[in-house]
Amino acid sequence: MDVDIWAWVGDTQRQLYEAGNAGLALALGDLPAQALEGRYAQLDVMAPAVAQQAGVAGQPWLEFFARYWHLIGRIGDRAQGEVALEDARALVEFARRDEVRDCPAAPAAVEALAIALANTDGPRYAAERLAVLGTALDGMGPDSPAYTGLTTQYILALLDAGTAQEAVAYSRSVTERLRAAEKAASWELAAAGVRALLAVGAAEDALALLDEATAFKPDDPVAKERRERLLRARVLTALNRLDEAVEALPDLDVIDGHPRDWVEWAQVVDRLGFHGKITNSWQLGRVLRQWADYFATMGGHRARVEVLVAAAALAIGRQGVWQARLLVEDAAEGLRRLEKAESLAEEVEVLRQRAEQATPPKAPAPRNELVGAFDAADGITADPERWVEWLWPLSGEDLAATRRHTTTLGFLGYPAVGADIYWRMIVENGDPATADAEDIGYLTSLLLDAGQDEKVERLAERLPAGPAHLARARLHRRRERWEETAREAEAAVEAGIGMDARRLWAGAVQQLGDNAKAAGIIKDVLDSPEIEDEDVWRMIVMATIAEDWATVRTGAAKLGMPLQSTEGPIEEEWHLIRAVLPAPDGSRREVLALRTGPATARLLVAQPRGVDYNVNDIVVIDPTPLEPVPEDEQERERFIIPFAAVAMLRSAGYTSWFFDGAAPSEQEWVEFNQVLDERGWAIWVYSDDDYTVTHPGTGERLPGVYGWVAVPPNVTPREVDALLDDATERWTHPLAWLDLAREVGIEVERHERIVKEYGL
Repeated sequence: MDVDIWAWVGDTQRQLYEAGNAGLALALGDLPAQALEGRYAQLDVMAPAVAQQAGVAGQPWLEFFARYWHLIGRIGDRAQGEVALEDARALVEFARRDEVRDCPAAPAAVEALAIALANTDGPRYAAERLAVLGTALDGMGPDSPAYTGLTTQYILALLDAGTAQEAVAYSRSVTERLRAAEKAASWELAAAGVRALLAVGAAEDALALLDEATAFKPDDPVAKERRERLLRARVLTALNRLDEAVEALPDLDVIDGHPRDWVEWAQVVDRLGFHGKITNSWQLGRVLRQWADYFATMGGHRARVEVLVAAAALAIGRQGVWQARLLVEDAAEGLRRLEKAESLAEEVEVLRQRAEQATPPKAPAPRNELVGAFDAADGITADPERWVEWLWPLSGEDLAATRRHTTTLGFLGYPAVGADIYWRMIVENGDPATADAEDIGYLTSLLLDAGQDEKVERLAERLPAGPAHLARARLHRRRERWEETAREAEAAVEAGIGMDARRLWAGAVQQLGDNAKAAGIIKDVLDSPEIEDEDVWRMIVMATIAEDWATVRTGAAKLGMPLQSTEGPIEEEWHLIRAVLPAPDGSRREVLALRTGPATARLLVAQPRGVDYNVNDIVVIDPTPLEPVPEDEQERERFIIPFAAVAMLRSAGYTSWFFDGAAPSEQEWVEFNQVLDERGWAIWVYSDDDYTVTHPGTGERLPGVYGWVAVPPNVTPREVDALLDDATERWTHPLAWLDLAREVGIEVERHERIVKEYGL
């Protein structure tokens, strides 16, 4: 079916709306935006839900669309590799089904598979990519909406296959075919051509093409500016126009959230760092280490090695000798997962030799004074990379040095290295049963960060009962095994371990749903010198959820917080807040609320249908502000503090109904609100001042208004319909409440006509 995919999306949305499935229609339109804008928390919730609903409803095209955009959200900017391969192959198989293959988006499944294969190891899978892309392109012309995406991936596959000249020729032929068909090339297609030209050493031509492509429409408009700047920096670096490259290069804080761009950015920075054009700092090294670890988790095997290579070269440049050597070792290990990696292996070997020959900076103090010098160093300006180098000769021998050295290694992204040193000192060469609790805690944390759970178990076997239970509780807590955490933490408390164990115990019991018991675990030691304000607040929140108001009052008294009442529920009027609550699509919503107690707030705004809360509901809040209070006095006066809502305490049971139409006069609107307010109903306008509707007679634009009316549980839909009808019957233009009309079966056609005539 040779139709534009977005036309199909629009048609499908209209069909879903007409069938009364407005939620699914809205979700369908928003999935691409979620994938491209990086709203992954929403995408990871909504896309599987839409796919499941589509499957149940017998809508295979819609199911494909949802699965495709979810996959793009994973393999696109998030650059997932091997972890996404199975899903990518499954999507291709799904697209080949009889009921799906005619979907205009179906060929895009092959494009997604090619991306996932490239993310895993481009050269290894180059032949497979060329084969599947070639099959998909066979007989396809520039008129197909899938053409530019597939040909873009074909160029990149040719590059990974080592046939750069062929990639250049193919890129030019595709551009000519598009031009002959009067179709535009995408920016991504041109960018692939730029990379092909760079691969054959034609950097000037690459820059000219990149300049020409600036006006091209991108497939991913959100990423275009960032990716164009990065590619320009790469081209300018190849031309040795380094100052211009630095100016073009996106900052680290811009690129850090976009794994797809990390390898290219690291390679450009490596080159610029070699020429002294960028700040080559330990912070940069720490970030690159995190990137490499991310690719290891996502199965981006070649990307991991490429980042490690760049990180090692930069480490050598700043005399981070120990780090360079470890990075080279990791890169060499990573090479074993790759195929067709000869040139990369040569780079690793060169770096190995450079790292072995490199000389670290001189220590700032004699060996026996290094620990004191470390403690005296300025925590803001000190270079932790260098301190790791300087403390290394003492680490594993001197306990104080070992503590500082290994924990700094963990901070810089090398917990396994730190854990090995600590393990040898505490476990292999010592007796952990007699070790200081602080050392057992540090070692346990390093082992957990390194994923060495088995060693935590072995460590626990050699500890006395209390520390053993505490170590196991920490292990289970890290892996979110709540029943085991509670059991081990309780045993640790019984064996004499203090607040560390109680915090773990209370947290696990809360996760298991028993807030009253969890609050009691903290309350039992409220007078302990180990108790902290944060513990008291946690107790207050848990007791509030359990509606244990006596315990809430005890906690408030402990914090010196005056309350007006002495018994029963705490329902006071404190101050306005922004309650941050979950939305059905996985995002967060801010709702204006009135704080009514230490950890409670009453929502003040009518909410749309489909959310689990509404006006006058009482929610439990985490009393930790989500944003700092402004220092400026005027800003502080206007500032409404946001708090995360963590539980529903008491629902008022309100139901919301949507209204839409031309805005009435100001006086009519005031009277309308008064009528609703007299009955205890709530109304909230969600439209802004720019919202307009169409006059059905003249076609002129009229100010519009839409929002939700929320009514108490004792009000029937028929009563709502009757009141809205009476309250608006004299308005110049009618208001529509189509969903409510359908619910009660009254004047449905009239409301449908209003929606159509006014373009609502």
